[in-house]
Amino acid sequence: MSLKEKINPAKLPEHIAIIMDGNGRWAKQQGEQRIFGHENGVKSVRDTVEAAAEIGIKYLTMYAFSTENWNRPKEEVIALMQLLVYTINAETATLNKNSIRLQAIGDLKSLPPDCYNELQEAIENTKNNSRMTLVLALSYSSRWEIINAVKEIAQKVEDKTLSASEINEDTIAQHLCTANIPDPELMIRTSGEHRISNFLLWQLAYSELYFTDKLWPDFRKEDLFEAILDYQNRERRFGKTSEQLV
Repeated sequence: MSLKEKINPAKLPEHIAIIMDGNGRWAKQQGEQRIFGHENGVKSVRDTVEAAAEIGIKYLTMYAFSTENWNRPKEEVIALMQLLVYTINAETATLNKNSIRLQAIGDLKSLPPDCYNELQEAIENTKNNSRMTLVLALSYSSRWEIINAVKEIAQKVEDKTLSASEINEDTIAQHLCTANIPDPELMIRTSGEHRISNFLLWQLAYSELYFTDKLWPDFRKEDLFEAILDYQNRERRFGKTSEQLV
């Protein structure tokens, strides 16, 4: 029986988030420049998106570029942005063919104009697709997101359209980039690093975390299925005891 056949469709996570890490190290192992790893990482994105859609995942969020990544060498950032534009152009038809809707979270206005425009065009062209939503985290950091949410809420209190006593978890959630997207039940990080790197800090509060030593360009469908099977074998208690769940 294959890994895919072992997955219980009744216990699928609705939303999976992935930190795609290890492109640079993978390229170094091949004796190539870092951008070579990013280029090969696109194949892993394609394979993972296809696998997630195949088994019925509804939301897949992929951490593509953090606000901290702007501090990388200028040549790498430029090459990454060019790769992003090319990939969005190349993959939009495939997204439509498979009824996958594209969304993006992060400080999108900080992206180069050509990249921002291509992204917005792809989001518009796929907006009616309903099989799965692919969310790209671009120029994203969770602290930036939370600060923005606090500012928006504070402005509403100042404008007297919201009372401080009314602020609760839902208030904050609705002012995050992920408003109207369910929190991830499963977060996967590749490359053997065991941290979440300023990614979805609020949303990952009760997520199951899965770490693999695979570098991102080597991550394939079977690796996603293995992570889901691991998730399905865990007991999710949300602060309760095992006896209460029974």
